[in-house]
Amino acid sequence: MMPCRGLHFKFGFVRIETTVSFVLLLNMRKNHGDRVLFAMVLILMCFGLVMITSIGVPKSIQLSAPNILYPNCSDPKVDCYLLFKNQLLRMAIGAVCLFIAIKIPMKFWKKISVFFFGAMVVLLFLLLILGSKYTTFAKSWLVLFNTSIQPIEFAKLALILYLANWMEKKSGQIDTFEYGFLPFCIVTGVMILPILLQPDLGGTMVVVFIAVAMFFAAGAKIRHLLLGGFVTVLIGIVLVSSIAHVRDRFSAFFNVDKNCSQDYCWQSEQANIAVGSGGFWGKGLTQGVQKSYWLPQASDDFIFAASAEELGFVRIALLVLIYAVIAYRGYKIAAASSNKFTQLTAVGLATWITVQAFVNIAVNIDLMPVTGITLPFVSYGGSSLISVMIAAGILLHISQQHSDYAPSTDRRGNRRSHLSQYRPY
Repeated sequence: MMPCRGLHFKFGFVRIETTVSFVLLLNMRKNHGDRVLFAMVLILMCFGLVMITSIGVPKSIQLSAPNILYPNCSDPKVDCYLLFKNQLLRMAIGAVCLFIAIKIPMKFWKKISVFFFGAMVVLLFLLLILGSKYTTFAKSWLVLFNTSIQPIEFAKLALILYLANWMEKKSGQIDTFEYGFLPFCIVTGVMILPILLQPDLGGTMVVVFIAVAMFFAAGAKIRHLLLGGFVTVLIGIVLVSSIAHVRDRFSAFFNVDKNCSQDYCWQSEQANIAVGSGGFWGKGLTQGVQKSYWLPQASDDFIFAASAEELGFVRIALLVLIYAVIAYRGYKIAAASSNKFTQLTAVGLATWITVQAFVNIAVNIDLMPVTGITLPFVSYGGSSLISVMIAAGILLHISQQHSDYAPSTDRRGNRRSHLSQYRPY
């Protein structure tokens, strides 16, 4: 039994650090653009921090004291809130990145888009040689100075910026086969190829959705999209049949085995148990059972299922609603954008956040095979959190251009309301 003094100290630390994080984020409200979007991002980050604190204790103990036979939170060698501290640090870095992204003009992103895209493609190919699997099937991680980085998360941003720049230049030719569809397939394929070779099925799926959404918004013909979809399905069938662990995951998805003991089906089975056992109102914070012994990656890829066990259906449904609101606000920002580049960038960013969220949720409730992608703003991890924070910052910057909260350029201090094309509230 852990002494009460230890409990009070630990939860006091959690309360203080959470308050500091909350104040830090609230200080970024000046000139933030779309208040609803900003509020949704803030809520998701706070929710993620709370759930990582509640769910991450078993993993924190495992990481901080792997050699102690009977670890106890009162033991000074055991850190029951290691994940919380790590995530709080990453959140602080992400908050700074979001604040900076809000301030950076879109012409900067447009200027570096070609270099950024090329650099990320080279890095993804180098990852096939220098990368680490980091307890996963995919060789997706680059370990530097005891810190793991997942380049694909930043590659998604690079692809969005490059496609927005390229499609703006080809705005009159996007609907043609030879100057629109074929070059689009080549550009997207260059980014997808090294991701497939890792192999990272989940990352590939999200990148494809992002690219197709932007291509559609740019004015692509439906028959070209259908042709691309047909080819993609054929390639997917070949990959599923030729890559052993991907084939096993699809086989487990379509043929449920009650006696499953393998990782590719064990995760889905335990996630289903977690979601189902939560009922309508949940077991309560820290009261979940699956996170301790049965559900792998409870604070990472399966944080939705672990949260559903503790919060229940009613509360976890609000989380799904928040992502739907982000999608709505993101596409509304895109519709009000004044030029093609910002419009397509907003489409790509909104698609990235929401598609990745709903794919993760679908995996957690066994509507899709296990893909290994995180829940944006919520899952434990650095690369994913920081990259989507930058994405949110760029979306907020775009919303400023048509917001009543945008700074006035009138040097005489005219404080009268101005009619804008886009109202974020």
